[in-house]
Amino acid sequence: MNNLGDLEIFARVVSAGSMSAAGRELGLSPAVVSKRLRRLEDRLGTRLMQRTTRQISLTEAGQGFYERVVAILAGIEEAEAFVSRRSALARGVLKVSAPTSFGRMHIAPHINAFMQANPDLGVNLMLRDEFVDIVGDGYDLAIRIAELSDSSLVARKLAPVRRILVAAPRYLERYGAPENIEDLDTHICLAPHNNDPWKLESPNGQLIHRPVGPLQTNSSEVVREAVIGGVGIALRSTWDIGTELADGRLVQVLPAYEGSRNVAIHAVYASRRFLPAKVRLFIDYLAELYGPTPYWENPIPDTSAPTAASASADQGLREPDGRLHATKDGSNENRPRSYDAAE
Repeated sequence: MNNLGDLEIFARVVSAGSMSAAGRELGLSPAVVSKRLRRLEDRLGTRLMQRTTRQISLTEAGQGFYERVVAILAGIEEAEAFVSRRSALARGVLKVSAPTSFGRMHIAPHINAFMQANPDLGVNLMLRDEFVDIVGDGYDLAIRIAELSDSSLVARKLAPVRRILVAAPRYLERYGAPENIEDLDTHICLAPHNNDPWKLESPNGQLIHRPVGPLQTNSSEVVREAVIGGVGIALRSTWDIGTELADGRLVQVLPAYEGSRNVAIHAVYASRRFLPAKVRLFIDYLAELYGPTPYWENPIPDTSAPTAASASADQGLREPDGRLHATKDGSNENRPRSYDAAE
């Protein structure tokens, strides 16, 4: 044991009144206690206590030494308690990266409550859709919505993600609802990033559908507004369009087909060891906030939004591209043709 251990044994012998009592408290035999005291005295070059078979008494040097040792040990205990308290509190600045839409809708509204609960903590929330280099760019953690592959980073699942095919009632009134997955080939399908393929879970297992449509964009939010506006059919996460589903601005189509269940919302950080309190508390906060059944699965409808009936009242008046086009009965005679990706 190191020299500090010898000081602890010496102080415990003095407070306990005997080597045998100190040994019982420390889990050491009286012989080991006696040996450690002799080693301490040899190192100091002076006698610290007088020993008899029944009691011990401090020498003058021993009394002064004991008073100083007690102060040292108390200071160490206070220092350890200080570090322990700091490790349980969130301090400094927490730098977080999150996807733009998700961060705006499901992190930003809850930041105030988190900061009020942790008044010594600042939050630097950076919204971007590209994956960041957590270590290289100095982030404490990142929120990622994806199928995570193996990496050196640590990930904690915060919530499941359910992605479904949706369309606006006005679109379905105009063009009809698809009855099977093959029908999507004759519908306008909306997808960002150059029409990335849709990985779908079906009654017969996984399949890939390649959406085809006239809208090209690198923005998921543009797709969101387009599908709400009646432009076409899109594969959207319920965290993104839960309110619109609740108030009828969007409806689910082909309910037997959903996005890959391997996609989830994760908190990703660099190391499991010595996780700062600010990171741990923020991850715990989001995990409790979302839960295994996130609140967006049962949202409160937006009563200020147009109803499904009013949203479809102008069916037959405009094409998805905004051009005016009148129909007599809203039949499917204007069903859109299939678009080639090159168009």
